[in-house]
Amino acid sequence: MLKGKHFDRSVILLCVRWYLSYSLSLRDLEEMMAARGILVDYATIHRWIVRYSPELLDQFNKRKRAVTGRWHMDGTYIKVRGRWLYLYRTIDSNGDTVEFWFSEKRNLTAAKRFLHKALKRHGRPEGIVIDGSQTNREAILSCDTTDRLQDRSGRKLKPIQIRQSRYLNKRIEQDRRAVKRRVRPMLGFKSTTTAHVILGGIEMVHMMRKGQAKYARNLHLSLAEQFERLAA
Repeated sequence: MLKGKHFDRSVILLCVRWYLSYSLSLRDLEEMMAARGILVDYATIHRWIVRYSPELLDQFNKRKRAVTGRWHMDGTYIKVRGRWLYLYRTIDSNGDTVEFWFSEKRNLTAAKRFLHKALKRHGRPEGIVIDGSQTNREAILSCDTTDRLQDRSGRKLKPIQIRQSRYLNKRIEQDRRAVKRRVRPMLGFKSTTTAHVILGGIEMVHMMRKGQAKYARNLHLSLAEQFERLAA
């Protein structure tokens, strides 16, 4: 993944990992590298993050273990160029991340696109817990109906159970704090494309810390060791 670059792969991986994992600015990383005798411009570090975060996430998804059949669905607002956009998120009953999707709008169309993505990658859940959002409820009902009509397995699929409870959905509200904690010091993204890429990287690190990779279940690998595996 990192062959043929001017800088050593260990330097690139270190900068990408530190930026996605900790509350550091690009200029912080530039100074930290300089203190180690490595002269690299903050703009170059930014290019590394945008270039390699999607590839690392893709490799992680290939190694991601299965989720349970009970999901919690919610989201949070993210500022991009002064506008509040929406990050849809779903976790399972164990607190593991099921899926996430960054959208310029929060409406029925966006919720359905997010759910279609989650269903295609992870299969049908038994049930989904949401808050009082009627839009999310309509999206689940619509996607569930479409999924059952398109099924060719011959099985009689049960409808996805929907539970609307703000109290029961506190689990996902707690989970998103890890993502918001890293995003907050950035003071907003400069573009939707950059936000999409970096949020994907932040979510990947969050899943790593929760041990969601198949190889991490019993090995208790550090973030550095997991990054090395993905970039190998």
